[in-house]
Amino acid sequence: MQAVEMALERFGAPVYVRKQIVHNTHVVSELEKRGAVFVEETSDVPAGSVVVFSAHGVAPEVRESAEKGGLRAIDATCPLVTKVHNEARRFAGGDYDILLIGHEGHEEVVGTTGEAPSRVRLVDGAGDAARVQVRDPSKVVWLSQTTLSVDETVQTVSALRERFPELIDPPSDDICYATQNRQAAVKAIAEDSDVVIVVGSPNSSNSVRLVEVAKDAGAGAAYLADNADEVDERWLDGARTVGVTSGASVPEILVSAVLGKLATLGFADVEEVESVKERMSFQLPRELRKLRGAEADAPIRSVSHG
Repeated sequence: MQAVEMALERFGAPVYVRKQIVHNTHVVSELEKRGAVFVEETSDVPAGSVVVFSAHGVAPEVRESAEKGGLRAIDATCPLVTKVHNEARRFAGGDYDILLIGHEGHEEVVGTTGEAPSRVRLVDGAGDAARVQVRDPSKVVWLSQTTLSVDETVQTVSALRERFPELIDPPSDDICYATQNRQAAVKAIAEDSDVVIVVGSPNSSNSVRLVEVAKDAGAGAAYLADNADEVDERWLDGARTVGVTSGASVPEILVSAVLGKLATLGFADVEEVESVKERMSFQLPRELRKLRGAEADAPIRSVSHG
């Protein structure tokens, strides 16, 4: 999001964005009002224009297409996604088959697969573990989409390891820290909540996972709401305690609005639960650092994708 805002300030409108910069309808709508134009492919962008690649990452062929089309590209890929891309290239270079745990069609999965299409095998859940085929069971590694449920990923890896005992783990955890932290927080409140409301958009993988985690962790019920207007009073019938959390890319203003609505419905006492303090920060995209010069050395807070 910050990359698009800075591009608009530096170049003026329109600035084109390939796919949604993050999976949140409010963020996308606000950027559109400021002059961002969201497109599906770089071929939809006029030659010479500025295009921002979303936080979910892109395949190498997308970068090549932008260059051939004479576009000024700004790569806003989340560094955690870039890490997975780097791992995919490295293991492919070592002639490993890569079992990519993720959801078919998700932009992040498409981008990671594009780094090594002949080596990546998609595993969409534990059920897929029984069907995936590899060339050599002794040279297999798993990677994952960064916005998955931690528990779901652990189950899938366990199922894969039953088939491939020599399965190699990635050098470090692939699940986004913001995703993990929110899932941990939901687990901490779910058992004591009659209802859990997750603020997030339906196309946000990490938001949808939070609803599932809340239910699995003991919440009486769990619902996804894009904003305060989507909170249904009927969800609260008979409830004494309501838990509220949000997807990783949800602006604080949306969470505050949901809390405000709950206050008008009789849930005015708020107790904050923080399982882990988030201190992670990332630098701006390289293309924007070049434009800003020395002042861009200061890190910015990460905006997670979903």
